[in-house]
Amino acid sequence: MNLGLPSDGTAKSTEMTERRAYDLLTEGYGEGFNAQLVVAAKVSKVTEETPQVIGEIVKEISDLKDIKSVSPLIPGPSGEIFMIQITPESGPDDIETKDLVNLIRDKSKETEKEHDIALMVTGSTAMNIDISQQLNDALPLFASLIIGLAYILLVMVFRSLLVPLKAVVGFLLSLGATLGFMVFVVQDGHFINFFGFPSESPILAFLPVITIGILFGLAMDYEIFLVSKMRESYMHTGDSRKAILYGMRDSGRVVTAAAFIMMAVFLGFMMNPDAMIKSIGMALAFGVFFDAFIVRMTIVPAVMTLMGKSAWYIPKWLDKILPNIDVEGESITHKERNEE
Repeated sequence: MNLGLPSDGTAKSTEMTERRAYDLLTEGYGEGFNAQLVVAAKVSKVTEETPQVIGEIVKEISDLKDIKSVSPLIPGPSGEIFMIQITPESGPDDIETKDLVNLIRDKSKETEKEHDIALMVTGSTAMNIDISQQLNDALPLFASLIIGLAYILLVMVFRSLLVPLKAVVGFLLSLGATLGFMVFVVQDGHFINFFGFPSESPILAFLPVITIGILFGLAMDYEIFLVSKMRESYMHTGDSRKAILYGMRDSGRVVTAAAFIMMAVFLGFMMNPDAMIKSIGMALAFGVFFDAFIVRMTIVPAVMTLMGKSAWYIPKWLDKILPNIDVEGESITHKERNEE
């Protein structure tokens, strides 16, 4: 995935003034005009050779690929800061521009080691890289935390090791399918006219976080709707196959109705002309569709059938130490039977 924050050239329709201004600037000055980078060279120790060294660094930067022009060196009043403005050949959302930012930052490691001169890059593309990197760094911990806690809670609810594992693996499948679909449509540009996107663009940097948070909650709701009924029937009959059929018959309609309601809500987001809101709506609508109808209504009963009674296996020692979360109301049923 090419993560970032869409620019006016990709997030706005051609009818909006921001997009028309972007296109006019691109036509007159090239795509790189909207992706200009500012490089600040900070000198740790100023000497007589500093201007010459800075000049050599600027020449080396000018020789990097995807650079259209480099502005003259602008020294600061203190002599410790020098500013360079770079215009790349590619636009702010292009991979080539991101590669250029990374090349300059890699160059900074060399200049710091050899001359104690740090090269700091800013600009829309550089900020997009930093925002995306911060979110990507937090994503594994965020996903691991919610998935790990959900697994523990589902083990307590369903008194099983395999059923919760199947639930979280199914969610990961839904997440992968959703992000893959977004890359196929938004990033690669397939069917963008059908879905109403102005043009292909990077995937919204915080879309994976939003998708994980919302889609995980809905996926676990659908899982509990289906499997809690299956467990209730299994506890009463001991027949795993019949329990799956009861669960699909009694709870399948609930999952279907809930999925259609949420899909209608998220499809409403796609009516918005803003590409960022549209992409969020499309990701969540597709994610709900895939998770509800492909994973929960198709894969879950198939896997449960293959596992049979082993789906409800839990070690006796673990069953004793886990708190009993009576979601099916078994204790009430036993109490009523004892009273009768």
